[in-house]
Amino acid sequence: MERTEAGPSLKGRVRGMLHGVAFGDAVGATIEKLSAAEIRQRYGRVTSLEVDWHRAEVPEAARGGRIRGHGIVTDDTLMTLCLMAVYREAGRHLDAWDMAGGMVRQIAWTPRWIPEMQRETMLIERLFYPEKWIFQRHQLTSCDPREGGIGNMVNCGAAMYIAPVGAANACDPKAAYDEAIDLAAGHQHSYGLEAAGVMAACVAAAMVPGTTIEAVVDTAVSLAKDGTRAAIADIAAAARRLKPHRADHARVTAEFQSIIGRYSSMGDDVHRHPERAGLPTHDYTPSRLRSIEELPLALGFCLLNDGDFRASVLDGVNSGRDTDSIGCMAGAILGAMHGEAVIDPAERDLLDRANRFDLTAEADRFHDAVAGILAADFGLARLRDARRRALISDPAEPARAAAVH
Repeated sequence: MERTEAGPSLKGRVRGMLHGVAFGDAVGATIEKLSAAEIRQRYGRVTSLEVDWHRAEVPEAARGGRIRGHGIVTDDTLMTLCLMAVYREAGRHLDAWDMAGGMVRQIAWTPRWIPEMQRETMLIERLFYPEKWIFQRHQLTSCDPREGGIGNMVNCGAAMYIAPVGAANACDPKAAYDEAIDLAAGHQHSYGLEAAGVMAACVAAAMVPGTTIEAVVDTAVSLAKDGTRAAIADIAAAARRLKPHRADHARVTAEFQSIIGRYSSMGDDVHRHPERAGLPTHDYTPSRLRSIEELPLALGFCLLNDGDFRASVLDGVNSGRDTDSIGCMAGAILGAMHGEAVIDPAERDLLDRANRFDLTAEADRFHDAVAGILAADFGLARLRDARRRALISDPAEPARAAAVH
């Protein structure tokens, strides 16, 4: 296990982060779109990757030929792997032009194994419409990359895969926030974009040696704007108040969802219905007062459980609705904090077999790119500091200033 005197090494934290994404995604994928009450009725409590998908008995045509359960991940993990590949190719910090170039190539032009579909194809064939938007806006309409997210459905689609930006800015949450906003502007806007910035900041903050989940949540609140900030702050306050009752998952979930209902109208009915077509709505449209549900809830369950990886992820997914994204966000943050200690070898091996990837190898290749980026940042920072020191200490500077006046 990779460790330093300051705790998990960078490599260990990257491994933990990626495992957290995949574990939370896969354990939540089996019950996505069920309410908390439906999960309790059908499963009691989901605690393992070895669970049947709740739609497994639905006719194949009705579920689009897809399969889930027993370790299979969704687009949350696959998009995260795509972003990691873009970092490896670029070898530097990213912006909206990399969404228009590298990310489009990853999702639309690079064949990969899609576990839910049990075949190799382009990831775009699996993506939800708001993620297909990346290809449509950048390759089909050739928009200004910084405006790529404008007009998209506002959702958690960018926040769900943005964790690698936090790793590329490890220990610098503000830099992670800024880079995530720059990059994800090519995909999302409004509070969907804001959530991506805050999620990346949480991962960067989680990599600070010796940090706590309290400090990570405080960082999120300090950087977040508008409805996103209010939603995280309100859920965090409830989590702190409910700690003595955390064993009562039904009570905690009900209170969390009552609070998040002020910022999100998702509710337990997450399905689209034809009778809603053409009706005016505030749902999934730009707003300074709203927030996605997934990130505030993920942070709430992390805080409730004092940063315990497994308890936080499992509480998050058992709360229902967009379970895979709640799970992957909580998993990414706490995996980055605790490093390889969160990895159960049997679960890692199951994830690798079920999805035909090698998470450790993927994490290590990404780590090498991140290490190079951070080393370059360190060199630039030293250069900037040297220039500032030279400017301040330049004996000619006061004379020049006097001459100007």
